[in-house]
Amino acid sequence: MRNKLYIISLLLVAFCSCDKDFLNRQPLTEYSETTLWTGPNDAIAACNAAYSNFEDGQWVVYMDDASDNAHDPYPWEGWQEFGNMQLLSPNSWRTKYDFTTITTCNWFLANIDKTPMDANLMNRLKGEVRFIRAYQYFERTQLYGDFPLVTKLLTTTEANEVERTPKAEVVQFILNELDTIAPTLPTTYQGSDLGRITQGAAWALKARVELFNGMYAEAAASSKKVMDLGVYSLFPSYQDMFRMSNEYNPEIILDREYIESDPDLTIGLMVLAPESTPGGGWSSVNVTQSLVDAYEMANGKTIDDPTSGYDVDHPFKNRDPRLLQTVIIPGAEYAGIIFNPMDPNSLDYWPTYNYTGYVGRKYIHYKSDYSDLYKAGLNIPLIRYAEVLLTYAEAKIELNQIDNTVYDAIDAVRLRAGLPAVDKAKYATQAQLRVLLRRERRVELALEGLRWYDIQRWKIGEEVMNGPVYGLRYSKIDANGNVTYTSTEHAKIEDRVFDPSKNYLWPVPQSQIDLAKKVQQNPGY
Repeated sequence: MRNKLYIISLLLVAFCSCDKDFLNRQPLTEYSETTLWTGPNDAIAACNAAYSNFEDGQWVVYMDDASDNAHDPYPWEGWQEFGNMQLLSPNSWRTKYDFTTITTCNWFLANIDKTPMDANLMNRLKGEVRFIRAYQYFERTQLYGDFPLVTKLLTTTEANEVERTPKAEVVQFILNELDTIAPTLPTTYQGSDLGRITQGAAWALKARVELFNGMYAEAAASSKKVMDLGVYSLFPSYQDMFRMSNEYNPEIILDREYIESDPDLTIGLMVLAPESTPGGGWSSVNVTQSLVDAYEMANGKTIDDPTSGYDVDHPFKNRDPRLLQTVIIPGAEYAGIIFNPMDPNSLDYWPTYNYTGYVGRKYIHYKSDYSDLYKAGLNIPLIRYAEVLLTYAEAKIELNQIDNTVYDAIDAVRLRAGLPAVDKAKYATQAQLRVLLRRERRVELALEGLRWYDIQRWKIGEEVMNGPVYGLRYSKIDANGNVTYTSTEHAKIEDRVFDPSKNYLWPVPQSQIDLAKKVQQNPGY
């Protein structure tokens, strides 16, 4: 049986045109192994093949369903079991245990040296592809732990003999790769090259990998390299940062690109929109009450602080502005419709599929930006400068090297959001700052696919992924969106059970164990 995960069976499908924007990847059926590597245009086209599938923007959005931030009400979409862990098994069809892009990268690196072209351009393209391969391995080691480290093209026999490489060894490979390629990459691009991988992306990914693996001194240093490049800054408006009109703004270090005008290069953002949205929505990413409650008051105090001014009957008044910029709440207007999950006659009625009564607004805040949410052209951020600032602050906090640079980094993110600077008297110790930083990271990066990794590395799954998941509070909502609460209770959506002995890793798909006989399953599955 041919191992599709290690062999490119239809190589020509991956080849892409370089005549237009590098994202405009159309098959070049005239290419073959004997004619492809004839010049720089061919090399760029082959490099673009690696870009084409290195990350899925919709996967990024859905990933919060695998955390305490959100809930997918539809079992058939394959995400619910990653949130409640009750059905998670080696037969789950949602998986990142694949080698398609890794193999494309290995194929490129095995052939690029034969191409007659400028050495600097060749080294840059190599750096881009090695980054993409490193990114692939980063995700897979986070999700599965040990993962086969394959850095060359394999024969079928070799593929069937592959074993899982210890995570620590793969992580070191990732870090070595990023260290090596960073100097070969430009700090910025112009024109049609916008969106390609930069030196800042390499240092930022390295900082993320180091942070996630407890290498705090290294994470602080790598973050500082990004900060010192002088090319990144926070976009003035959190709400407007996630709009097509503001793509390639100075906060975006790396994104997954989409083009509305090309039907093959669009993203379906209907997964976020309420079902009542004109043109259709799926409500697949239901925000939990837990995430809603994590947002501070506008005065910088948490809602459980008796001096915060929080009003249980007006729970969305005077809150962190990011809350209403990230979440569509009951009674809110969206696309000309009042979102009413309490109305039995509404498509959004919460008991229909056990919706939480909250859905995502980030990325789709302005419905008018899109002619069709099913075929949107919005680039999905993968690494933002705000994350780098929070990575730097967290690394310094964990090192207990608390100085003004720590507060400055956190304050920059908070002030941009419309919150006050950190109260240094209240948040003075390592333990206090750790609580603040983790809350800030959760709300700033909500619906950006990183929350599960934070739960995993902080080992808080037993605390936040166990027990009932709650949604909206019972109420009546009139035609104008006015909400009158009828109970102190919140709708219970589901019960979750988290087993720390196994659930910090996903199971290896049984299909991969069947293909590569030496690959072993993760404990407990």
